[in-house]
Amino acid sequence: MSEHRRKQAQPQGGQGGGRAAARRAAQRPAGRRADPSRGVPTASHSGSHEPEPSYGGRAEARKAAQRGRRRAAEGGGAGAGGHGGGRRGGGGGPDGPGRPRGGRPGRKRLIDYPRHEKYGWRRWVPSWKLVTGLFIGFLGGLMAAGSIAYALVEKPQVSLASKAQNNVYFWDDGTPMVSTGGEVNRQIVKIEQIPAAMQNAVISAENKTFREDSGVDPMGIGRAVFNMAKGGQTQGGSTITQQFVKNAMLSQDQTFKRKFEELFISIKVGADMDKPDIMAGYLNTSYYGRGAYGIQAAARTYYGVDARELNPSQCAFLATLLKGATYYDPNGNPSIDSDATQKNNTERATKRWRWILDEMVKDGHLEAAKRLEYDKFPTPDPPKKNAQLGGQVGYLVDLAKAYFINNNKKGYTADDLAEGGFEIKTTFNKKKVNALNKAVTDIYKANIDEKKRPDTDTHVQFGGASVEPETGKIVAIYGGQDATKHFTNNADQTGAQVGSTFKPYVLAAAMRDGVRDPDLGPEQGAESRTKVSPDKSKYNGKNKLKIKDYNGDIWTNEKGEEWHQRNDGDQNHEDINLREAMKVSANSPFVQLGMDVGIPQVRQAAVDAGLLEDSLPGGSNPSFSIGIADPSAIRMAGSYATFADSGTQRDPYSVQEVTKEGTVVFEYDKKPQNTFDADIANNVTDVLKSVVMEKDGTGTSAQLPDGREVAGKTGTTDGNKSAWFVGYTPQLSTAIDMYRLDDNAENKNRKFLEMFGTGGQDKIHGASFPADIWREYMTVAMKNTEALKFPEPSPIGEAVYGGGEPSPEPTPTEQPSETPSEEPSETPSEEPSETPEPTESCDRWNGCEDGGTGDPGGPGGEDPGGVIGDPGSSTSPPPETGDPEGGDGGGGLFGGQGG
Repeated sequence: MSEHRRKQAQPQGGQGGGRAAARRAAQRPAGRRADPSRGVPTASHSGSHEPEPSYGGRAEARKAAQRGRRRAAEGGGAGAGGHGGGRRGGGGGPDGPGRPRGGRPGRKRLIDYPRHEKYGWRRWVPSWKLVTGLFIGFLGGLMAAGSIAYALVEKPQVSLASKAQNNVYFWDDGTPMVSTGGEVNRQIVKIEQIPAAMQNAVISAENKTFREDSGVDPMGIGRAVFNMAKGGQTQGGSTITQQFVKNAMLSQDQTFKRKFEELFISIKVGADMDKPDIMAGYLNTSYYGRGAYGIQAAARTYYGVDARELNPSQCAFLATLLKGATYYDPNGNPSIDSDATQKNNTERATKRWRWILDEMVKDGHLEAAKRLEYDKFPTPDPPKKNAQLGGQVGYLVDLAKAYFINNNKKGYTADDLAEGGFEIKTTFNKKKVNALNKAVTDIYKANIDEKKRPDTDTHVQFGGASVEPETGKIVAIYGGQDATKHFTNNADQTGAQVGSTFKPYVLAAAMRDGVRDPDLGPEQGAESRTKVSPDKSKYNGKNKLKIKDYNGDIWTNEKGEEWHQRNDGDQNHEDINLREAMKVSANSPFVQLGMDVGIPQVRQAAVDAGLLEDSLPGGSNPSFSIGIADPSAIRMAGSYATFADSGTQRDPYSVQEVTKEGTVVFEYDKKPQNTFDADIANNVTDVLKSVVMEKDGTGTSAQLPDGREVAGKTGTTDGNKSAWFVGYTPQLSTAIDMYRLDDNAENKNRKFLEMFGTGGQDKIHGASFPADIWREYMTVAMKNTEALKFPEPSPIGEAVYGGGEPSPEPTPTEQPSETPSEEPSETPSEEPSETPEPTESCDRWNGCEDGGTGDPGGPGGEDPGGVIGDPGSSTSPPPETGDPEGGDGGGGLFGGQGG
């Protein structure tokens, strides 16, 4: 067969078989070359065509290659091919060192990683020797770094900690108001002047191992670092030594750097300072509240004695304050946190004070028999104010301080602010603050005489606030006669109910949300609503109106008692539109309107205007619509400012900017919200303008000179326990309130007192002293400003007829035809249940009612959703008649509130 048609098989082994065979033979070790004795024939150029047998086959060749690689790795011996021989191009084999396959060196390295004698994943698993070596190296480096840090840190000086700076407060024009802060009320005393009971109290409460430990708590620091890594608080774990270091460094930053520094400084302090010196440093630099730094200042502030005169019970209380004076001072500090009330703080302080005394017994620091002597909480003295914070300045500083603490984003606390160094630019206008203070003082001196009328003129309080609608700035407040004598800020929330000054929110809700359809079920009725026109809509203004739900059912509380709403002076207004009802402050129309709209909608309207939800009572009691809420004067002025600015709501604020060491740490940046359409807000303003500007309005005494436009509302509450006037011009909104309240710090049961006869008047109305103060202040505040007009309102809403009955036709010509059709259908349904007496009368608004006293309905003066005035009784004296305001009905069997 031709060679060109069939290729001959090539020899596979031996020393013959062409160049391939020669090459393979050359690669084998000398001692392993094939020889004739093994029966392998040699090839020749002219020999047989039979194939040469392979050397052990392919499997044997692979095994030989693997053995060769292992020998090469172990000692640089055999190469990769066959049973021996050097690597191709590598000079391997026994004749030269070469490099093993894969490039790995033939000898071990100093750090054997990846591991040279392992293959696959095992190459990447470190040996125990490597792990141990690295761990020892890490510890050595850490110890070296710690030694360097320990050598470099300096022990803090207590004297540096006693030089906290002042805080400087500025008026809105940048001129200084007052400087107050760190250097006030501080004195360093030696350890010999600090009672052992005080030292033992803080040891039992905070660091039981103080006298034996090295000054640090590694577990506590680790926990703090872990919490910081998670973004949480770093509280807990600090020893007394660490707290002293933190105080002395004047840094409360919760950062890794500060914790790192605290650790090494604490170690050094623990090693270099004696325990008594550390204890003295801690007690002398700690903050105890009320501006008191150090144990000596605290003893004088809270008990009027030197530190060495403190008894164990007093020491336990002062140790309690170290946990946070804001929440443990029994005097309370609700301006900073609403939870820090007198009641809550006293409960917290009493519980911790008792626990500390018990711990002192357990730790052997106080005898059990001695402990039994201290069974009564050592109530501290009332707080004393710095003289430079007298008058209104103290109230301004407290308000600005609380605003900054509650609104800064960097986490500055009351303790940080107490250290000083802040420059605080407020929104307060000096001219307006002085004008408001003068207006209140003038009215008080001219009318209130405690000596002449001790039963009616004692405990009289005024509060006030003035807010710019365009910005939300609080430009002035009146907090009381003197911040160093009267400690409650009357411009803030006091608990005084607002009465009929709440009615504008009901009107706003009726125009925005509308009344529900009485002919539909609860779900459909809530969805089908009619927005109300204040001029076209008419409501029943009858005195002792029987209040009904929106669907016409008589409203009853959980006891099944009906609500019969009284007007102030028991005046009847019959059919009246909402503008007129607001002018004369009739209660019945707005109570029924609130039920038709829905109390949740009224509540939301008040919140959207700017009231805080926690100042509004819960539940759905009808009296909600006539002012059983107790917001602050600041919030009332701010919420009316929303209407003044055509529905744009801005939270009132008192701080524009705060800097520390030249760096801005706070800047007011809240954005306004459009919570009401301009048409709704402008219509509310137009109705409130009628209250003041028209001759029969209840607020005419608040008119300003030169015909300047004013909108406002009077308010008088049930039992005549508070009176308000809230009004505004386009540029300024101001709220003034008046009440009688004995809020002496020792008076545990704060109670609002009636104002019948106060100031020589039969009854106090919002139109009397509050409106007089408002007019005097606003006359000065608006002087030399442009007399702007309010925006003209666009017509809004539809005609709605309310009172719980089916709506009559709106046109007078259609009313005669309506009456006959209503009476026959009404009489059968009313007679079986009501059975009117001959003295009763029935009408289309209110069904059948008596016309005077002795109504068979339940006591409407009780409030299932909150407290409204005095619970009535059938024997309560009738209120005076002819009230110019239309306030409450004095309780009785009927719903009160209003005016």
